[in-house]
Amino acid sequence: MIAAERSPGNQRLYRRHMLRRISLVLAAKRLGVSLADVAAILATLPAGKPPSQHDWHRVSRMWKGELEARRRYIGNLERQLTGCIGCGCLSMRSCGMRNPGDRLRHQGQGPVRLDEKCEQDSTGLT
Repeated sequence: MIAAERSPGNQRLYRRHMLRRISLVLAAKRLGVSLADVAAILATLPAGKPPSQHDWHRVSRMWKGELEARRRYIGNLERQLTGCIGCGCLSMRSCGMRNPGDRLRHQGQGPVRLDEKCEQDSTGLT
């Protein structure tokens, strides 16, 4: 993901565009983006020279959709945290009313109501 040169004293020296990559990795880490995802995006940038403005715009567009999806997921979590999130536990009263008999199980395991695509399933549950 990043490359350094070595000084005569064996210290790592990073070019300015590599420092930008490091900052991007740190920002992604704070957002919970996996290193594999960061590496995949950084692999699309030229390694031996500074990326152009066009390169950075392209990369930012790639990340924008991912970040918007994360923002929607967090918003759904905030709104539904005290109610049914579609996890299948059926332990809360609202789960029995909003997801009777765990009808959401066919959409997968975990909190399926938090995924935007699962906010309203085909049975009309909301």
